[in-house]
Parts: sequence; C-alpha cells; structure tokens
Amino acid sequence: MIYSEKPHLYIFTGHFGSGKTEVAVNFAIDLKRRKPDANVALIDMDIINPFFRSADAADALEACGIRVETMLYANTNVDVPALTGKMGSVINDRETYVILDVGGDDLGAKACGYYANDIASRDHTFFFVLNPYRPFTKELADTSKIFREIEDATLLKINALLDNSNLLEFTDAATIAKGSRKVDEFAAKANLPVACRAVMSKNPEAVAAAKALFKDDELLVLDEYVKLLFSRDYN
Repeated sequence: MIYSEKPHLYIFTGHFGSGKTEVAVNFAIDLKRRKPDANVALIDMDIINPFFRSADAADALEACGIRVETMLYANTNVDVPALTGKMGSVINDRETYVILDVGGDDLGAKACGYYANDIASRDHTFFFVLNPYRPFTKELADTSKIFREIEDATLLKINALLDNSNLLEFTDAATIAKGSRKVDEFAAKANLPVACRAVMSKNPEAVAAAKALFKDDELLVLDEYVKLLFSRDYN
C-alpha cells in the first residue's frame, strides 16, 4: 500500500458484505505500523448496518495507538446509533490521518454527507470497496447503481476502487483472478484506478495467488478483526 506522506483522510464505503469495515480496520492498523509516529484515527460512521462494525475492533485499534470514534450507543443494548460531536473535530484535524468507515448504501452514506464540506476541504481518498461475488454487485449495472447512490448520498466523488474479491474460506487462485478481472472491468467503466487489492491472511492459497498476480505495494493483507454474527450465503 502507498500511503500519503502527509496526514490524509481515507473514506471506505461499499455495499453490504463487501468487507469495507474489515478493510478499513486493517488499513488503519497497517498505516500505523508503517508510520508509528503518526496520529491515526478511525471513525465508525455506519449508522445502518448493525452486523459488521469497526467498533468490534476497538481494542485492537487502540492497542496500536489508533484513536477510535464510534456512534453514540454503538454496540450497546440501546442501539440507536447517532453521530457524535467529536467526529467533526477529528475530521478537521489536519495533523491526523483519518479513516472513515461509511455505511454501504445511500441511507448509511448520508452520515458522511453531513461532513461533505469538511471532507472536501482537505486531501482525501474515497475508496469504493468492491467484492464482485456479493449478490448485489455481481453485475456491472447493479454495481453502477449502488456506486451512484453512494456518491449522491455522500455529496462526494469516489476516486478509487479497492478490490476485495473473495469467497471467504473458499477463495482460491481462480476466485481472485476472475474477481479481479470483474473489478478491473468496472474500474474501466467508472474511469477510476484500482488502488489496492485485499486478501485474507488466514487463507495462504489466496495470499500466494494474489502475490503472483499483483505487486506487493498493491496488496493489503487482512487479518480478521470484525465479528461475523451470521453465516454468508454465496449461492
């Protein structure tokens, strides 16, 4: 991964099941490892999805020296998440690398839209995390629809794609090769770069396949931090 030399803001969005939260958490931890003296903060802005939360990884993030801001009441039995006053001050902190984990549909992305002017005023990269094996992003037309809805809701322009082609434990070399071709096809349609390819560390075959296909600085090897509260059906 190539990280900005100066404090930068990174936004991660993607449709439900794309793996955006796991990617955002790993991105923050990898950035901090590479820049141990840097101020790094992660903000969980997913107000819609109660199943995958970067708040689940708060202990691991904080152990690395990463500040974590989550929704008010997140991960409690009073589960009506809301933005907190601290989030805006973190977003506007030009001395901090800020990672935003944003809701994966137009409703969830509206939380990011609330801060659109603040985000647009500083250097930022807006990633669309794409797993072409998920039900709602298998076809280019469906992916384009979700992509446009998220842009409209956030009031910002997505400017990079992150390839997270996987079928969890069933991921193999063919899975990565086929999925990445589909991501590249969408990238060409959207006229955007594929800035990064993600692969799970717990699957050695997948890691080996990704390393054979892509350069090391293109890869983000993911450890598992986010809780999975139900099984996924890829049929």
